[in-house]
Amino acid sequence: MKNIYFIIVTLVLGLSISISSCAKRGTINGGAKDTIAPKIISSNPENFHTNFQGNEIKITFNELIKVKNINKQLIISPPLKKQPIIIPQGSASRFISVKIQEPLNPNTTYSFNFGQSITDNNEGNPYSQFKYVFSTGSYIDSLSLVGKIKDAYEEKPDNFVSVQLYDAKTFKDSTVFNETPLYVTNTLDSLTFFALENLKAGDYKVIALKDKNNNFKFDPKTDKIGFLEQTISLPNDTIYELELFKEITTFKADKPIQQTNNKLFMGFQGNPKNATITAVANNENIPLKITKFPDKGKDSIQLFIPIVKADSLVINIENGLYSKSFTTKIKELKETDSLSIQSPLKTLNFRDSLTLKTKTPLLSIDKSKIKLIDKDSTSLDFTYTYKEFEQEIVFDFKKEENQKYTMEILPNAIEDFYNTKNDSLLFYFDTRALSDFGNLRVQVKNSNRYPYILEILTDKGVVVASQSSYTDAPIFFESIEPRIYTLRIIYDDNKNGVWDTGNYLEQKQPEQIIYYSKKIDVRANWDVEQEFLIGE
Repeated sequence: MKNIYFIIVTLVLGLSISISSCAKRGTINGGAKDTIAPKIISSNPENFHTNFQGNEIKITFNELIKVKNINKQLIISPPLKKQPIIIPQGSASRFISVKIQEPLNPNTTYSFNFGQSITDNNEGNPYSQFKYVFSTGSYIDSLSLVGKIKDAYEEKPDNFVSVQLYDAKTFKDSTVFNETPLYVTNTLDSLTFFALENLKAGDYKVIALKDKNNNFKFDPKTDKIGFLEQTISLPNDTIYELELFKEITTFKADKPIQQTNNKLFMGFQGNPKNATITAVANNENIPLKITKFPDKGKDSIQLFIPIVKADSLVINIENGLYSKSFTTKIKELKETDSLSIQSPLKTLNFRDSLTLKTKTPLLSIDKSKIKLIDKDSTSLDFTYTYKEFEQEIVFDFKKEENQKYTMEILPNAIEDFYNTKNDSLLFYFDTRALSDFGNLRVQVKNSNRYPYILEILTDKGVVVASQSSYTDAPIFFESIEPRIYTLRIIYDDNKNGVWDTGNYLEQKQPEQIIYYSKKIDVRANWDVEQEFLIGE
């Protein structure tokens, strides 16, 4: 019997293995993906609790959760001076513990908005915008203020914008620099609308901040600000809009740093173009040229000086009420800036000018020693402008399609700040066919004032063409590079031809910008006619 049993078992196992090896291979399916956010089982004290007297809140969930980016996501209103201790952070748990590190104000409603910080442990499903509210008094404040954030210059506003309320009775211009608000909310990472909730009735001042330091205080060097001029009275049901802008900060210079034997770099804040800068060596004034730093990402200027034998150099700077002197030691370095001329472009679009960039500032340009010819060796007339601050020579002339040009700069045509003159130079460049470009005709309607500036921008926000208008006549842009564009209008209220930002202390709002709601597709060899209906 044992042998028969052994044979039967062996046959069954063998048959099972055979069936298994012949079966079609597949993947074990664990069922539908979990998309359900965690749920709260209980909280202690309960949400919307009154007469709160403790210093700890504990919230329990129906499953394991994680808390992520809590320092950025958690919005506490009114703000606390000390960040509460929150457990856990990073590890999985079924509860959240919030330990408050400071005494709370009496008869005050507090709200803790957790944003997107609470997720389930397995799939990361967020418990979006969970808000825990309690009051140290006998009731919960229930009024609200809602609105929208807009960027004054960019098409899309920043994320994580704080909207802050202050008591109008005690509010001063300096309050936003020195004091934390009574109430605060944040747009977090995906919203342009905001809602300040659980507010008391009263009169308030409203400020919006792109708060780089996360301290609820306005720092003009780093922060954008938006404000409403009027006082807001609650309750009301108005939807408000705040425009964020970056101020031009008050001019301030950093100590110049020697870069080469004849050049210094100087960092600054504000606008350096109106600054008067002089240099003194060995108790004598020496010549000085001020130019733009070539890196667009840095607020610096270049100070070109003669090569002098001196232990130190005194740089004097004046700009309005600002006055400062710096003493910089002069060292003998390996590098000295010298005359160099380069052309950044080989192919010219029809809207471009031929631009030559110089490494040192120039003293003179002799046009008679500069020749411009086409591929048939025909001499062409041209005009030029020298932009000293940019260190650019800009040439304008009538361009033809499918043409090749040669610019010859004869010896001694250009003399720089150090009395160095050029050797013989040749620059070659060409143009493409007109059919490679498109034309754009824009008819602006419903403009409520003039002048305005119409600009065409790439998807990177680069302005490729602009034109001012004082009438409702159509605006033509010829020979545009084919691509998708954005249109915007700047109401040039001070008629200076550029967009002007705002100033908080002067209670000056930025000039209004309106973006067209649709993208414009300009194609090669096409004439595009576009109506820009303001208010559409």
